[in-house]
Amino acid sequence: MTYASRIIHHSKRLQNAPNLVRQEQALLVRSFSHDAQPSTDILKARHPSYVPSERARGSRSFSSSTKSVSGTFTRDISMTRKLGTSVSESGFNKLLSCVQVQLSRGFSSDAGLPPHQEIGMPSLSPTMSEGNIARWLKKEGDKVSPGEVLCEVETDKATVEMECMEDGYLAKIVRPDGTQGIKVGEVIAITVEEEDDIAKFKDYTPSASGASASAAKESSEPTPPKKEVVAEPVTSPEPKVAKPSAAPVASPSGDRIFASPLARSLAEEHKVPLSSIKGTGPDGSIVKADVEEYLASRGKEAPKAKGAAPAELDYTDIPHSQIRKITASRLLFSKQTIPHYYLTVDTCVDRLMDLRGQLNALQEASGGKRISVNDLVIKAAALALQKVPQCNSSWTDDYIRQFHNVNINVAVQTENGLFVPVIRDANKKGLSSIAEEVRQLAQKAKENSLKPEDYEGGTFTVTNLGGPFGIKQFCAIINPPQSGILAVGSAEKRVVPSSGPELYKFASYMSVTLSCDHRVIDGAIGAEWLKAFKGYIEKPESMLL
Repeated sequence: MTYASRIIHHSKRLQNAPNLVRQEQALLVRSFSHDAQPSTDILKARHPSYVPSERARGSRSFSSSTKSVSGTFTRDISMTRKLGTSVSESGFNKLLSCVQVQLSRGFSSDAGLPPHQEIGMPSLSPTMSEGNIARWLKKEGDKVSPGEVLCEVETDKATVEMECMEDGYLAKIVRPDGTQGIKVGEVIAITVEEEDDIAKFKDYTPSASGASASAAKESSEPTPPKKEVVAEPVTSPEPKVAKPSAAPVASPSGDRIFASPLARSLAEEHKVPLSSIKGTGPDGSIVKADVEEYLASRGKEAPKAKGAAPAELDYTDIPHSQIRKITASRLLFSKQTIPHYYLTVDTCVDRLMDLRGQLNALQEASGGKRISVNDLVIKAAALALQKVPQCNSSWTDDYIRQFHNVNINVAVQTENGLFVPVIRDANKKGLSSIAEEVRQLAQKAKENSLKPEDYEGGTFTVTNLGGPFGIKQFCAIINPPQSGILAVGSAEKRVVPSSGPELYKFASYMSVTLSCDHRVIDGAIGAEWLKAFKGYIEKPESMLL
């Protein structure tokens, strides 16, 4: 290819190259394709200035290069473009675009393999960096068509169906069922156009794939060995090692052994006679370090561990799922970067429960689904966000974005992890519509079949641990990039003062806690939102207006 490029650069006969491109564009495309050889006779007949000796060599070199990787082919063309100053810019662009159309699909990444297409792990959500293969719905050798589902991919938030984009045959499944941690763009399968080519990919490995050929080539090239810097040995004092056989150090009169009080105490604790320790302190006295070194030389711990060693724990390691990984990272990010504060209020739900009973009677009479307390809470939260739009916002480095749509995420706990499907424009929907939508999304979450549009685009979140689990009150972690989340507790009977003839009466109260991002929602704004929410809960008829 380099030889052909030099010929193009130095040849003075390429001044008519733009005419050649315009007149023989279709011919050039055919000659560059993988299954056709350039016809020098045709070029000669149409262009008398054609030089067989030089051009034939260039054509043969150009044709042979079409068997290489399409990326290499494009790079050589780019080099030719830089060198061939006599070729017009527009004409060469047309030539390059025609060649790339042919090379984008037809050429394999290995000279021994037929034309094929490599299917990489797609990015199915904005936060997805890797995915898992849940299961393949097609087998090797199956015919595939556009729109057919190839496999189910477990993303960071849900399991999504991956569809085929072109006709062909599934020649090789590179990543089988259950493969985890596949990076976005990594090859997972190979398709071919001809059924006879399937067997040629039996022993195919990802390292030979076209999509990763350049990366594999770079990784296969040996890196120059690093020069090890040998540091000069630093002269340091030899460690002081206590010798059990050393003679005791005594005073000149020989009637006592000099040792520090701490060294004596440590020696008595471990029942070590001072006479067996060689001192290194002033005038040969024994210090604490001498006792510790002596104990280390005998294989003992200093200080001695008290009590018996605890028995080994019995445990099971559970691998992280994709939803667990992304939940952990997002919540950690939230607590580390968002200044949380919390506001709690008790709301009387007697009138809310009465209204719910009346609405459910109408729903049952018309064959509709029952409305839950959580459905009413979602509606009240949406209307409160409409009334106090400052809470329907998110923080950015340059501005606070205030949303005009009120989209409520609803936390749903499943065996696979925590999902937050979204109810879009909840402030504009009726209670029966909200109830039906929540029910459908919760079922899809439990089946792990949510699609990105089912959980993206929320502006506020509601999580309820009161109704299902009886939790009285709790503080939730904000779901970034949102600036607020409402934690709903359980309702309980309380004795409260009565305004009637009776001194006291029973009433049901529900505790709710609003977690706020202090960068976006000031304390007074959060309190104003809770006041609006409490008004809708204690006077639920106002939600129907």
